[in-house]
Amino acid sequence: MRLMQSGDLAAATAAIQRGLGNPTAGPVPHTARAESFERDVTPAKEAPSVQGEFRERVFASSQGARKYKLFVPVRDGIEPRPLLLLLHGCTQDPDDFARGTRMNALAQEHGCFVAYPAQPQSANTSRCWNWFRSGDQERGNGEPAILAGLVEEIAATHPIDRDRMFVAGMSAGGAMAVILGATYPELFAAVGVHSGLPYGAARDLPSALAAMRAANPVSRTGAPSVPTIVFHGDADTTVHPCNGERVAADSVANPSATEPAAAREVTRGTSAGGREFTRTQLRGPDGRVDSEHWLVHGAGHAWSGGDAAGSHTDPRGPGASREMLRFFLGR
Repeated sequence: MRLMQSGDLAAATAAIQRGLGNPTAGPVPHTARAESFERDVTPAKEAPSVQGEFRERVFASSQGARKYKLFVPVRDGIEPRPLLLLLHGCTQDPDDFARGTRMNALAQEHGCFVAYPAQPQSANTSRCWNWFRSGDQERGNGEPAILAGLVEEIAATHPIDRDRMFVAGMSAGGAMAVILGATYPELFAAVGVHSGLPYGAARDLPSALAAMRAANPVSRTGAPSVPTIVFHGDADTTVHPCNGERVAADSVANPSATEPAAAREVTRGTSAGGREFTRTQLRGPDGRVDSEHWLVHGAGHAWSGGDAAGSHTDPRGPGASREMLRFFLGR
């Protein structure tokens, strides 16, 4: 309860799992070992330099303030540019997340700005975005208001294409990306979610822990549908992969088991690193893909195709960063 009250979901989950053990239960479950590794991870090495500038900034509003890093691509005379808001997972920070996702190199390739807000320990002891708190799930309040305001400020001070602003995140950051898509649908043209949870899956810490383990997650109905691409490992023992399936389903205006077969396309393949995956695409009435779900077989709670120089990455998987940008920029 002490860990839960402090907002440290990872350590609280590990403690609960250890407490549920018994002498005949065998080794500590893999999740507990994974959570311990996440908290003890050593600092990542510096990634090779990337063209463009990586600037540290601060955004402040009536709802609060956050530091952030902004990647500014080298200009080629083509303006305005897309903007991606990228939200790190628990225990991470902007530099670590940029290394692990390799997003700056891809952003330079496609001419995108990328903003990496930093969640301080003063807001959450594990630096998680507080997706599970009711006060941080509403438009105009808490962290959604801070992050939306940060995006508005960047768009007002840089050559940003307001029709091509996107948000993506990992784990707690993925869950917060879902919240931003639901509460500010006019701001974000599409959402990317890696190992995250659906909107309204929890209202407090106990329900957050239950949602992370749920095989049949709930979500809040009535939220606007925003085109969404989802990545999730089917061996994820931190956030149950069914959460990714629900996020993908919620991103379609009228998901139904009776939809025409032509609207659903399933592709199976193997990444260059040997990870098998299943990609499911759902098309809207206009023929465009509104929902894309990548289930990465054998992958855990880690960014698919990420760089081992960053924390919580799976270099063997298909490239989530490249696929997300392809999904976003193709809209």
